Amino acid sequence: MKLAITTLALALAAPAALAQATQGVSKNEIVVGSIQDLSGPIAGFGKQVRLGMIMRVDEANELGGVNGRKLRLVVEDSAYDPRKAVLAAQKLVNQDKIFAMIGHIGTAQNMAAMPVQFEKNVINFFPVTAAREMYEPFHRLKYSFATTYYDQMRVYLPELVKQKGAKKVCVVYQDDEFGLEVLRGTEAGLKAAGMELGERTSFKRGATDFSSQVARMKSAGCDFVALGTIIRETIGVIGESRKTGFNPTFMGSSAAYTDLIHKLGGPAMNGLYAAMAVQHPYLDEAAQPIRHWATKYKTKFNEDPTVFSVYGYNAVDAFIRAASKAGANLTTDSFIKAMDTMVIPPDIFGSSEMTFSPTKRLGSTATRLSQIVDGRWKVVADYRKVD
Repeated sequence: MKLAITTLALALAAPAALAQATQGVSKNEIVVGSIQDLSGPIAGFGKQVRLGMIMRVDEANELGGVNGRKLRLVVEDSAYDPRKAVLAAQKLVNQDKIFAMIGHIGTAQNMAAMPVQFEKNVINFFPVTAAREMYEPFHRLKYSFATTYYDQMRVYLPELVKQKGAKKVCVVYQDDEFGLEVLRGTEAGLKAAGMELGERTSFKRGATDFSSQVARMKSAGCDFVALGTIIRETIGVIGESRKTGFNPTFMGSSAAYTDLIHKLGGPAMNGLYAAMAVQHPYLDEAAQPIRHWATKYKTKFNEDPTVFSVYGYNAVDAFIRAASKAGANLTTDSFIKAMDTMVIPPDIFGSSEMTFSPTKRLGSTATRLSQIVDGRWKVVADYRKVD
């Protein structure tokens, strides 16, 4: 009889023990983490992603959280250094015991941190990078939202080259995983168009002087330049080019689609093209829902939102959708099961619909094109789905 009672007690305790076994999930809380550049070369982006995430977390918690659990967001700084990203991931995974990593910024940084996460069954959710490695090779713990840098350049660059009648296409790129993806996409797009890449030149992460790269492309007679650049590198390359009378058509990836380019670079940035999906939320945007959201953001943080604020906000929003769908017994497996049939509709910022499945870990393959005209990004080509 005593043995039977003990067995029954253990059986009743099993579900509770199972629930407690899921890292980052308690009766009242879900702990999630993020790694941002808060002190390095793209700290402007990292700060914006962080604030966008905080805004959505606060909104959710004000309404009671997710299935009765409040969200707690822990953010660490990588300074855009892969080695520091590993240390940050170790802290978040092993000390803070996060359930998921959300919106981690940077290609090389994510690639360095993911093994730390995956060892502890921690999901890498909607990283803020459009590298193919964010969903390839397939891993059950990878979920990505961004059409790849590779496909952005492969699809739109040859069309823009043809439209401009360019004869010699060159590329300047950051010498790391991010820049190489832009380079490869440029090469693939030109190959499909029956063209070859002209001059190529690179720079180290964190570089501030681009005079030699610009001189090299100018000397080669480039009339179209693909940019594997982010904020200050985009501004530096274009600014140096204008100064020396070198005025090719410039096209960047979504990494260069930010208001910081025209705010910090000034009129010299006019004419720059960039692939993009999510629209920058200007405070005087014609669309009322965007104006309302942007005003709410500025009231909360006393600064204008940016497209990277939207990336952070949307990443948390997508996580909340999946965690809510997973139900009260939130585990890594139940979250993945929820994501396997997830459909995220288009939002107020112009994002295309995202769908996921047991074998599909990239939400959307759609990309579009914008250009800086009179100091403001304007959409100049609508969505194209990558084949």
